[in-house]
Amino acid sequence: MWVDFGTMAQRIQKYLLLSLLLLVSGVVYASDNEQKVDTLIAVDKVQITAIKQGSELRREAVASSVLGERTLSMRGVSAIKDVLTDVPNLFMPDYGSRITSSIYVRGMGTRIDQPVVGMNVDNVPIADKNLYDTELQDIQRIEFLRGPQATLYGRNTMGGVINIYTLSPLDYQGVRLRAEYGSQNAYRFSASAYSRFADNLGFSISAQYAHNDGYYRNDHTGRMCDRENSGNVRTKLQYRKGAFRLDNTIAFSAVKQGGYPYEYIGSPNEKKHREELVGKICYNEPCSYNRYAASEGLSLHYDFGRMSLASVTSYQYMSDKMHLDNDFLPEDYFILEQRKQQHDITEDIVLRSRDEGVYRWLVGAFGSYKSQKMFAPVTFGTTGIEELILKNINNDASGVEYRWGDLTGAGADSFALDSRFTTHNSAVALYHRSEVHIGRWQLALGLRLDYELVQMRYNTATDTCYSVFRQGGNNTQHPLKISDTDVLSRGFLEFSPSFSVAVNVDERGDNMLYLSASKGYKAGGFNTQMFSEVLQRRVMSAMGLYKEIDVEELCAYDPEHSYNLELGGHFATRNRAFTADVALFYIECFNQQLTVFPDEDSTGRMMTNAGRTRSFGGEFSFSARIAKTLTLTGAYGYTNARFREFKSGGVNYAGHYIPYCPQNSLSLRLSQMIPISTKWIDRIVLNVGATGAGRIYWNEANDISQPLYVLVDATVRFEGRFWGVDFWCRNATNTSYDTFYFESMGNRFVQRGRGVTGGVKVMFNILERR
Repeated sequence: MWVDFGTMAQRIQKYLLLSLLLLVSGVVYASDNEQKVDTLIAVDKVQITAIKQGSELRREAVASSVLGERTLSMRGVSAIKDVLTDVPNLFMPDYGSRITSSIYVRGMGTRIDQPVVGMNVDNVPIADKNLYDTELQDIQRIEFLRGPQATLYGRNTMGGVINIYTLSPLDYQGVRLRAEYGSQNAYRFSASAYSRFADNLGFSISAQYAHNDGYYRNDHTGRMCDRENSGNVRTKLQYRKGAFRLDNTIAFSAVKQGGYPYEYIGSPNEKKHREELVGKICYNEPCSYNRYAASEGLSLHYDFGRMSLASVTSYQYMSDKMHLDNDFLPEDYFILEQRKQQHDITEDIVLRSRDEGVYRWLVGAFGSYKSQKMFAPVTFGTTGIEELILKNINNDASGVEYRWGDLTGAGADSFALDSRFTTHNSAVALYHRSEVHIGRWQLALGLRLDYELVQMRYNTATDTCYSVFRQGGNNTQHPLKISDTDVLSRGFLEFSPSFSVAVNVDERGDNMLYLSASKGYKAGGFNTQMFSEVLQRRVMSAMGLYKEIDVEELCAYDPEHSYNLELGGHFATRNRAFTADVALFYIECFNQQLTVFPDEDSTGRMMTNAGRTRSFGGEFSFSARIAKTLTLTGAYGYTNARFREFKSGGVNYAGHYIPYCPQNSLSLRLSQMIPISTKWIDRIVLNVGATGAGRIYWNEANDISQPLYVLVDATVRFEGRFWGVDFWCRNATNTSYDTFYFESMGNRFVQRGRGVTGGVKVMFNILERR
């Protein structure tokens, strides 16, 4: 059941009107000496540890949102996807598996391959977007920088950057214990210890384990299809000696999950439509995704007085395995198994002047190397052979019948398309940023030059046979033994400039207007998922069905480039009882990367380039301290993203909306602290919020979409000096909505959003000292 757009819009208008009345009263009655409340746009000392950006984001010419420790704790946040709905125009949907950690921002984003947003944890970059959906304990701060950040952060940051900072053992000492239980037998245990061995030496270790029985049932097997177990361990070592500081983090994580709860909703082709499957998750082959990851990050920083030198070195390892019933039907069409091992090494060196004076500058050099091995066979079953191959060649009138296997029928039930890849990716970059501060004016110019070389060796092979039966005899057997090996190589040279001008409206610098222009890009590459399609067509070509295809033409895709213009401002009252951020943006994008299904009978998904797209919109976020213990925060984002030039399958989609990107995102959150001051309970904290997204178009034709939906959540916390208990509820109104839609082999599937869930969380802080 979909939410009615008109009714929901009326409700939102009422929410916003109420918010406006509360804001007015809050600004009038807030006083200078009120206690500072942790909010979306709070500023604290953690940000000073950032290597590339200024000491306070609200004084920078960038659209940004910041979530502090208490906000994150109240929301029960352990992963990025838990809070992206609070950030305007930033959207991370649940696509059924952690292997698909897609993020959409301002009309940009894709389901596979290159991300549009970069992510750093304690200044160390996350090398693969498959790891974006990972839990972290004791997050102290999350920063969301929207808009291209290519000058400082390079490739795949044309939509922005997410910076995560975890708790420092030099700032906090003690032991934290957490236990949580919720719907669907979901439980989570975590423990962390922070110790300061000396004034300048601290160490922390944290561990977590989580489980749930799953939220979706496979009607074919009768079992829950998305059961999950996960765990992680993380250590942090910090050392300070005069002007020198060292940070070293080591992390391990593991995930074992089912997934892909895709519900069949029919077919536009009446001959293929299966009424008995409508409304059911119904596939016969169990699906799973397992991942193991390890990382080590070393940050060194030395302050020379007038300038500082920083180095961030990282190594990351990931090994994962996906097993997928690729047709999502109860028949044996085909199964995909993908195994991958990946090693990433990065080095970033930054030389930067002090953040003061008329002229300020930064220069840096970056290098990275990625080595990846992938084994991705596709196994055709009996139904797949019959429906996708033999039906395309058999003709009752010809007197000839093609059958799979040899003349005795051996090998007729299945065959494998074997694909193996070894990829090497090397990148180097030089970048610079200059700032001039004259009175209330700030001018900034950034330049970056990147070169990236991608080389992929592939081997695709199959060993099978088919037989031809003719009327009157003379039956023949034809072996199909194919082995193709080659090396594909592509190099990309990218120049990414940026410029901004800002003016402080007041002497304090709390109110600023800015205008920025920048270029962003996403790297090009190769569609590894399409090589099974290549081999399938080679097989059918040998049977006389298709012509040979150009491998590089089908499997390669070009870099994506964006040209961005942004007008924005940061505003605050004198005591910061009310703060607000506003941004308007316009983006022209060339060769935008899109995830598509090549044709009705394809076994894979592919990345392709749209000719040209454009996007414009606006963002607004605010925080209001209405009273000493009452805080209201909110955010709204609007995006209008359309194709300017894009043709696919002989259809011109110019003027259509870009799929998968929500047009609206919104959030509204009210937090009330009630002092109790009894022997056991110090306070009660009430937190109620509403988040929404939509309309989301699911295809280039724009003939099916998810209307705007709003989800309500609430938390009640009882707090003592060293303990806390949360009672929480998500999607409290049990709103029905879809998180994903796609078509495969002429069939339509959706993933339904989770219904109402709830739980309880218990927290203990032992030997706490700050």
